[in-house]
Amino acid sequence: MTSAAGSRERRDQIVRLATETGLASVEELSRMFGVTASTIRRDLARLTADGRLARTYGGAIAVTAHPESSLRQRVGEGFEAKRAIARWAAERIQTGETILLDAGSTVGALAHELRDAELLTVATTGLTALMELADVESVHVECLGGTLRPLSQGFVGPLTEAALERMTFDRVFLGTDGVNADGDICEADLRQTRLKELMARRAREVYVLAHAAKLGEGPFHAWACLPLPWTLVTDAEADPEFVKTLRAKGITVEVAEPAG
Repeated sequence: MTSAAGSRERRDQIVRLATETGLASVEELSRMFGVTASTIRRDLARLTADGRLARTYGGAIAVTAHPESSLRQRVGEGFEAKRAIARWAAERIQTGETILLDAGSTVGALAHELRDAELLTVATTGLTALMELADVESVHVECLGGTLRPLSQGFVGPLTEAALERMTFDRVFLGTDGVNADGDICEADLRQTRLKELMARRAREVYVLAHAAKLGEGPFHAWACLPLPWTLVTDAEADPEFVKTLRAKGITVEVAEPAG
């Protein structure tokens, strides 16, 4: 068996073990597989980047509650709801503004709505937004590069954060994999949630775009806590009681209606 094949098999076994036990430490895995701790850490870094595991503090790993789906898989989910949310968001953006777009399918739908915008500056961490706006001459595009997560098609990491520190924005539009009743937003990777918190601090107005199926959901173990005020934009299928709970916490909730 080649070294590469052996590494793949070891990583597959790590995922199976984490699924069964829920938690495993670097030291335990190192002893179990007869490799160094640094080798295990490289395995965990690769599995985290691939969305198969979520890292926790202290070198331990916890498998995600649900496997992270790719951006390609998510594009068709809640398609009409995402379009309604994207249109609502696009209508708030004014000529001449500088805005920041997150990665993700709903924010990508917003980027599509901006193809007819005039005199707009768009910075983004997402490949979808880049591809939507790359050929639009009236939109000035800034890419906040860094480490690319293949599953989310978004950039994360210290290079992304360093670029972010050099700009401010009129509005930021964030995506998410889930929103809980406390108003925290969920992602598969702690690098993503840290970045979202930093993005929110750089903008005058903060919007989270999430269709109704994501409300009350927490499929992963990484969470971002956004400072108030911020606005959740969702669709008409949102649970009224959940919306009421968020509003009681000081979060503005806007419901985007489908096009008539």
